[in-house]
Amino acid sequence: MSLTSPRRSALADQVIAQLRAQIASGEWPVGSRIPTEPELVEQLGVARNTVREAVRALAHNGLLDIRQGSGTYVAATSELAGVMHRRFADADPGHVAELRSALEAAAARLAAGRRTTQDLRQLDVLLERRERAWESGAAEAFVAADATLHMAVVAASHNDVLAGLYADLGGVVRDSVRAGVGGVLRPEAHQDHARLVAAIRAGDGDRAAAEASAHPFGCRLALVEHEAAAGPGR
Repeated sequence: MSLTSPRRSALADQVIAQLRAQIASGEWPVGSRIPTEPELVEQLGVARNTVREAVRALAHNGLLDIRQGSGTYVAATSELAGVMHRRFADADPGHVAELRSALEAAAARLAAGRRTTQDLRQLDVLLERRERAWESGAAEAFVAADATLHMAVVAASHNDVLAGLYADLGGVVRDSVRAGVGGVLRPEAHQDHARLVAAIRAGDGDRAAAEASAHPFGCRLALVEHEAAAGPGR
């Protein structure tokens, strides 16, 4: 989906490109609030109307979410990710769980055979961050940390197509994690991901795949509910 328009100024297109780059680079992570309009005007050195035009264009394409009275938040890292999020926002949670389980198990199996020393270092850091987020009791922080760890596992597969597809499904994945967590982090719901990282480190593809498919938050509950709804004839 193109952001260019014959009715839009070249300056607005430049601002759109700058904002998109900051989103894609992770400088503004998904879920974070971007600087206010006056702050963007000062940072970019353009008129308020130009900033407003650029923000509205990115919101139209699904990258930003304008919330009246609250601010503007990053909704997706790319136009395709925004489309995917909207397309599957109302999907059957069981179907999302099946997709996550399949993708994450395949990625973990590949990661066990392809991970580098740098990948393992990153997984250790993100695993520790995930545990700290859980201990903090902040549900939204945990959602972000859990999703980031799974993204790192997929990245360690060193399959660019798989990593790109998973990234474009990032919003759907986070929604799945959020639904599984709920508003409160309950001790009995904690799922240990240390075994997943250990299996990848050991190069055990079968064990890594089993751990990945068993763990995603919300997957097991969603699958049980989905299968119950489908009935015995499924």
